[in-house]
Amino acid sequence: MGNGEQIMTIQSRAIVIIFLVLLVASGCAKHQEPKTQIVPVIAATVQKKTIPIEIKAIGNVEPYFSVTVLSQIDGTLQQTHFKEGDDVKKGQLPLSIDPRPFVESVRQAEAALLQDKRQLEFYESQAKRYTFLVEKGAVDKNTAEQNQTLAATQAEKVKNDRAQLENAKLKLQYCYIRSEIDGRAGSYLTNAGTSLKTNDTKLVVINQLMPVYVTFSVPEKDLPNIKKFGQNEKLKVLAFPPGFAKDARQGQLTFIDNAVNIQTGMIKLKAVFSNRDKYLWPGQFLNVVMTLAMEPDALVVPTSAVQVSQQGQYVFVVKDDMTVETRLVKVARELSDELVLETGVSAGETVVTDGQLKLKPGFKVMIKKLGDGSDNATAIKKEAQDKTQDKK
Repeated sequence: MGNGEQIMTIQSRAIVIIFLVLLVASGCAKHQEPKTQIVPVIAATVQKKTIPIEIKAIGNVEPYFSVTVLSQIDGTLQQTHFKEGDDVKKGQLPLSIDPRPFVESVRQAEAALLQDKRQLEFYESQAKRYTFLVEKGAVDKNTAEQNQTLAATQAEKVKNDRAQLENAKLKLQYCYIRSEIDGRAGSYLTNAGTSLKTNDTKLVVINQLMPVYVTFSVPEKDLPNIKKFGQNEKLKVLAFPPGFAKDARQGQLTFIDNAVNIQTGMIKLKAVFSNRDKYLWPGQFLNVVMTLAMEPDALVVPTSAVQVSQQGQYVFVVKDDMTVETRLVKVARELSDELVLETGVSAGETVVTDGQLKLKPGFKVMIKKLGDGSDNATAIKKEAQDKTQDKK
């Protein structure tokens, strides 16, 4: 065999050997187990709690009493005895009308009464005299009756004078307008020097701020529970401006309207608040939370744990082997940052609260943090067990 043929034979053998090596390597690659991907997540434990059964709504503050002060007489506003926004007490004098014309009316009524009383005394003495003379036969009976009629007529006139005098004194009292409630005065609606008309000219509005009402409406479907839980005790109501839940004030439900609004399907409620610090202000809109009862042993998860799919709401549950599975759940109601679940999970199970977008059923996870504030020892123990299993 020549040298050329030997070289070709060697090259052919080399090619065959390389092909066999590649073939073996390819077969090994096909049978090699793919490395499992571990997804880091944040999780929380399903907790069993005693939680409030609540109804949430939007309400607004109303004064306990609101009085629009009107003039009860025609006159001229003389003076305002308060500053806009002042607190006023019941019986305090905030406004006065020029009293001079009414003082003069009282004097005239007194003078008329005095004159008619003296005239009455004369007619009464005349009636007595003529009655005596009739008994003696000195005058006829008609003359005596005429004098008695004059006396009776004058007596009625005196009664009318007394009524006129009382009316004049009453109008004089109306010159001094006093507050009927403890409250806070609003802005001036009329300035000093203005001519006033009886029961027509508004002078100022006084609102009572301690206590106050918070009025709100709830769907009619909640009415049976409100009546049920409020049958034996007053229901607690919290109210606070949006974003100020920590400054909530507590009141009690005191009023349920006598009819449901047939156009909106809502019913109006009122709660009374002592408002001693005047934190709640008439006209202010508030978030309202009414507590009906306390429910024990409710299953609670963070709101972020529940996801939505075409099949419904679900959570990722972390199993003992650190893989996840999906569970359909039914949400009973929402708390501030938690959800109450009716079905789907059990107390003590671990659910993923962050990192769900990277997960599919069967994926392994590494818990970075338990979001409910529980001890991380359980999560660390699970991670250690998982690493040991991988090494084996």
